Amino acid sequence: MATRDLHLLTGRADPEHPFGVAVLDRYIEFVAARCRPNTVAATVSDLGVFFSVIDKDPLAVTPADVLAFIAEQRRPRGDGRVVRLADGEAGLSARTIKRRLASVSGLFNYLVIVGDANANPVPRGVSRRRGRRRGGAGALVRVPRTLPKVLDPPEVNALMGALRRWRDRAMVEAMVLGGLRRCEVLGLRLEDLRAVERRVFIADGKGGHQRLVLMSARLFTSVAHYLDVERPQEASTDNVFVVLKGVRRGRPLSEDGLDEIVRAARLRAGLAHATCHELRHTCLTRLREAGMALEAIQAQAGHHSIESTRLYLHLANDWLAGEYQQAVASIDAASLEAVAR
Repeated sequence: MATRDLHLLTGRADPEHPFGVAVLDRYIEFVAARCRPNTVAATVSDLGVFFSVIDKDPLAVTPADVLAFIAEQRRPRGDGRVVRLADGEAGLSARTIKRRLASVSGLFNYLVIVGDANANPVPRGVSRRRGRRRGGAGALVRVPRTLPKVLDPPEVNALMGALRRWRDRAMVEAMVLGGLRRCEVLGLRLEDLRAVERRVFIADGKGGHQRLVLMSARLFTSVAHYLDVERPQEASTDNVFVVLKGVRRGRPLSEDGLDEIVRAARLRAGLAHATCHELRHTCLTRLREAGMALEAIQAQAGHHSIESTRLYLHLANDWLAGEYQQAVASIDAASLEAVAR
């Protein structure tokens, strides 16, 4: 199977026609009209990977090609001797493969709707043996359910102590005290800060949803110091967090910039792990451990479904242990009463 260079598909000068293939470019225009920029970029990347492996006209793709793509994605990288502890695999993670298949499936669903294709070549799943579950097919790519990593309080303190600027401290506090996503931190505008109410307004959250988020007073203290002594007066953007030096001084800080700030602080603190998303998970886990209701955590986190919030039932060890001990005590008391009778 031929493999094309990815830059031939995704590195074109015209961002409105990234592939130079009519059916693909029309689909990207469709996605761009209804989705967030990050979704558009991910779709372009995923389709680019697929067609760099499956060197065929989009309308000629078959289910066998899709299965061959899955096999190639699962192929061990390097010498194959290094595997992930989470799933024991040496190829790409199941989550990555599943996301890429979703992008490919979305393309062909669109082509079926507009009449360019007769069927979607991405199989919905594989047949199960009789006698097991009722219903249709099993998952085409099984994704292991893994719990995200969180930081212990001493690790959070070490990370905070390794931050060198008020700006950096404020951004980390927004994630670890308020549970904001990385993009939500970087998207904060000066007008979104409501210090008197101790809230921040998320104007452009995941999926375009807006919400008001309660925030610790510590964040507003850090932001006040940052605005007083660090933020360039010549900054022309209303974004709160900007670059402090170099040729981009005064311009909005990028996601890569924030990631680098957290990574550098993690290394200085001697921590084995600490990412922006782990800081968010840490906040929501601690809120659950403190007794905050799941519905309240859902609102704080900006989760569309409470099923996403239920994850923190498993992460909140102290809360779960307390609930278990209380239940066991009730069972033991009932057993003793039955014996006494």
